[in-house]
Amino acid sequence: MKNFSTVVTRAAAAALVACVVAGPVQAAECSFKANAPDQHRVVKGDTLWDISGAFLDHPWCWPQVWGMNREEIRNPHWIYPGQIVYFDRARGRLSLTRPGASDGRGEPSLLRLSPQVRSEGLEGGAIDAIPAGMIEPYLTQPLVVEKDALATAPRIAASEAGHLYLGTGDRVYVRGDLKGATEFQVFRQGGPLKDPQSGAVLAHEAAYVGTVKLVKAAVPGVDVHSMLVSNAVSEMGVGDRLMPAPPPAVRNYVPHAPLSTIDARVMSIYSGVAYAGQSQVVTVNRGSIDGLDVGAVLQLYHLGKTVADPEGNKGLFGLKRPTMKLPDEQYGSLFIFRVFGRVSYGLIMQVTAPVEVGDVAKSPE
Repeated sequence: MKNFSTVVTRAAAAALVACVVAGPVQAAECSFKANAPDQHRVVKGDTLWDISGAFLDHPWCWPQVWGMNREEIRNPHWIYPGQIVYFDRARGRLSLTRPGASDGRGEPSLLRLSPQVRSEGLEGGAIDAIPAGMIEPYLTQPLVVEKDALATAPRIAASEAGHLYLGTGDRVYVRGDLKGATEFQVFRQGGPLKDPQSGAVLAHEAAYVGTVKLVKAAVPGVDVHSMLVSNAVSEMGVGDRLMPAPPPAVRNYVPHAPLSTIDARVMSIYSGVAYAGQSQVVTVNRGSIDGLDVGAVLQLYHLGKTVADPEGNKGLFGLKRPTMKLPDEQYGSLFIFRVFGRVSYGLIMQVTAPVEVGDVAKSPE
């Protein structure tokens, strides 16, 4: 059943939904497969995307067939291994209640799971919506830094004894406004991320090099704060920039169509490769300013080329040979899991062809 080349599942996973739809599916794109099973027993290692893919032509639209509203997206429920997901064919819905069950009033019985407190490391924990292990580094490390953040970020200005490269336990001196924070991630600015459509620099890639912790804030007459390197994953040095350590990420990944019409392009592919495949991470040139939010799903297209028309004018008498524009060809989907102002991270879901920089990523049709 897995739709991913690799699925990393933790025993206690991100919040999911076990709500029952109040009526038949409305959206045409949320049609059920002709060969959809009558039921599926949830097992450890499943994701809700996997399960929905067994029933639906488009797995991303499962919130509609579970009857989720916007409030339930913000405060989701859980689904656990051992539960059975039923396909109620008469009502066009998925449910945790066997079709035909009644509450005594002639209405189908609704089984709603109460929200649970998230806990780590417990056997039998709730299943993931998507393979969370694939995106974990992108939730805790600022691998994309927008231009405005770079301008005011504190920097390592000096080191104890003038060390060129710093490691765990070394003392460093930081200049800049800490804004009350005491723990920081350290990064080194990388190359610019340019919008494939406009050519404008929207953000910079950043190489995560470690973390530092405040020991003593600057006092009058002293220009720098004293800090200790608490962890170094690569060589840290003078000039590297600091950003406050982010709070624990909330991983309520509920796929849905974007709130606004999105026409984006793939900006970059991580891991330094020219092509990306299933379960890899890319950036797109749209963010919260454009109406993207966490959980938005975009369809991936290869941009249609403009080619010569073989039956057109052959260029006689100096005329330019006619061309024709080929359509964009859809080949997969992209799940948005982290959003900045003008840039977002997306996890590549099912694809039938490699993803390339410049490919189209737009709202589902």
